[in-house]
Amino acid sequence: MAVKRVNEEPAYILHRYDWSESSLVLECFTRHRGRVALVAKGVKKPTSSFRPVLLALQPLRLSWGIAGEAASDIHTLKSAEWVGGHTMPVGGGLLSGLYLNELLMRLLAREDPFANLFDIYAGVVRVLATDHGDVLEPVLRAFELLLLRELGLLPSLAEQTLSLQPLKAQGRYVLVPDAGLREAHGQDRAGLSGAQWEALEEALLAANPYPAVLRACVMCAGELKVQLRTLLQHHCGQPVLRTRQLMMDIQSL
Repeated sequence: MAVKRVNEEPAYILHRYDWSESSLVLECFTRHRGRVALVAKGVKKPTSSFRPVLLALQPLRLSWGIAGEAASDIHTLKSAEWVGGHTMPVGGGLLSGLYLNELLMRLLAREDPFANLFDIYAGVVRVLATDHGDVLEPVLRAFELLLLRELGLLPSLAEQTLSLQPLKAQGRYVLVPDAGLREAHGQDRAGLSGAQWEALEEALLAANPYPAVLRACVMCAGELKVQLRTLLQHHCGQPVLRTRQLMMDIQSL
């Protein structure tokens, strides 16, 4: 049977689970092929050269084989190389990175490439590995917005979704599942002004959207957090995101 091979594909590991006593299945986010599942045979053995390389939140280059015309959903890992460039995120950066990985696992279909989103994710992971300080919240909100827009799950932020009415610069609006962007009511916990939503939409349409969206999120990251998390959970379905629940549990200690 002919075996095709994908060579030195830029990738990150999103998740891993047992395949056999000595092997693992790796769910990977790759630049040109999207989310792929690879079986790493013998990786649990102490002598495996894969063991110190196959880590989450680390830039890798992976090669794998694809057997036959009607290829399986799970391919066989042939080689893995650590690209380097930054250390493993720790503390809040590690939890945030695992949260992003869970979002990608829940929302990305296999073999559906998103090269621009991959590059943005790689940039975010580099930030998480640094002493990121106050930039963490805007970085996460920017990634959430760009992820939703790339997947076609974010409506236009320059008008009210159901009525198509223009936004008033000083009005207050909220982003909610199924209804999109609408006027804020008294019971709504958070909202942004029409001017802020329009600034976010303009940034999303920029030629290089990540830095533009990041700048637009700096002044409204807190207000965006509840709305985007609710929208993302709606599209992820049940159960509640495990990393989000973990973050809430830690904050309540």
